[in-house]
Amino acid sequence: MEVFSRTDMSLFSRWWWTVDRWTIGAVLGLMLAGVILILAGSPAVAEKNNYDSFHFVNRQFLFLPFALATMCVVSFLNERNIRRLAISLLFVSIVLVLFTLIVGDEVKGARRWISFFGFKIQPSEFIKPTFIVVSAWLFSMWRLNSNFPGHIVCSLIYCLVIGLLAMQPDFGMSVLISLVWGLQFFLAGLSITLVMTIGALFIFGGFIAYLKFGHVRDRIDQFVDSENNEGFQVERSLEAFYNGGIFGRGPGEGYIKEKIPDAHSDFIFAVAAEEFGMFACLIIIALFAFIVLRGFTRVLKSKDPFSQLAVVGLLSHFGLQAIINLASTVNLVPTKGMTLPFISYGGSSLISVSLAMGIILALTRDTPGSTGKRWSGKIRI
Repeated sequence: MEVFSRTDMSLFSRWWWTVDRWTIGAVLGLMLAGVILILAGSPAVAEKNNYDSFHFVNRQFLFLPFALATMCVVSFLNERNIRRLAISLLFVSIVLVLFTLIVGDEVKGARRWISFFGFKIQPSEFIKPTFIVVSAWLFSMWRLNSNFPGHIVCSLIYCLVIGLLAMQPDFGMSVLISLVWGLQFFLAGLSITLVMTIGALFIFGGFIAYLKFGHVRDRIDQFVDSENNEGFQVERSLEAFYNGGIFGRGPGEGYIKEKIPDAHSDFIFAVAAEEFGMFACLIIIALFAFIVLRGFTRVLKSKDPFSQLAVVGLLSHFGLQAIINLASTVNLVPTKGMTLPFISYGGSSLISVSLAMGIILALTRDTPGSTGKRWSGKIRI
C-alpha cells in the first residue's frame, strides 16, 4: 500500500515522490547503528566521569528528534531558501565562534564549546555545511559570469573561517574544510597554475601547523613513532579489532570501551569492531559508501552549477570525515578528534550533519524539466 498516491498534489506527496528515499533509509540505518553503539560504549565512559550510566545515551536521545526534524524540514526547501538559510547560519556561526573564543569552555586545550542550559554547543560544527553551500553559490555565480568576483569573496570568507578555526585551535576541521573548498574551486574552473599554487600553500600551512601547534605535532609524532607510549587509545582500538574477529564478542561483552576515554565519540568504531565484529563494520562502511555514491549519481543529472558544487562539496565532506575517523581508528592516519557522522556521540555534530544531509536531499530531488541556470545580471540570494 502506497503512502501517497502519485495523483496527490499535496506538499507532502510531491516531497515523497521526488526525494531520494533510498538515501533516507541509509541515513536512518546509520542513526540506528549510532544508537546501538552509544548504548554499548558510553556507559563505561559516563561512569568514569562520575555521571549516571546512561548520561550520554539520554542526551543523544534528546538530540535525535531535532536532528531528524532538521533533515526533513530542510529537504523541503528550494534552492533559493537553501542559499538564504546557509548565509544566515554561516553568519550566526561565525559570530558564535568569535564569542566562543572569548567565553567558551576550554577542553583539552581548545575553546570550541559554549555552555547553554546544561548542554555544550560547538558552533564551528555548523560552519562546515553552511560554508560549503555559500562557497558553492559564490563559485557558481563566478562560473556563470566571470565578471562577478565570487571566487575572491569566497577566498576571503575561507581565510576568515580558517583563521577562526586555527585560533580555537581545530586543525582537523581546518584540513577538512580546506580540502573541500579546494575541490569546489577546482570544479568551478580553477586554472592549473592556481591549483598548484593553492596545493603548495596547503603543504606550507601543514608545516606551519606542525611547528606552531603542540597538539598537532604530538599527534603526528605519535603516529610516526610506533614505540611512543602516548598512542594509548589507538593501541586499544587495534586490540578491539583483534578481539572482535568476524562476528564480534557479542553486545555488551567488549571490555576495550572501559579503557578508551573516547569510546563513545572518536573511537566508537572500535566498540563496533569488538562487540559486533568485522561483518557489522563492513555494513557501516557500506552505508557511508552508498550515501556518497548515490548522491553523486543523482546530482550528475542536474544542470544547475550551484546544486552540483553544493552537493559534491557536502558529500565529499561527509565521506572524508567518515574516512578520517575510520582510518585513525585503525592507525592509518594520525588521530584528528573527528566524529563518525550519525554514529558518534555529540549533539552539535549530529544536528550539523543532519542539516547537511537535508540540503543534499533537497538539491537532489527529482525535478523533471529543470534546465541549467543562465546569468541574468543580478546576484540572486
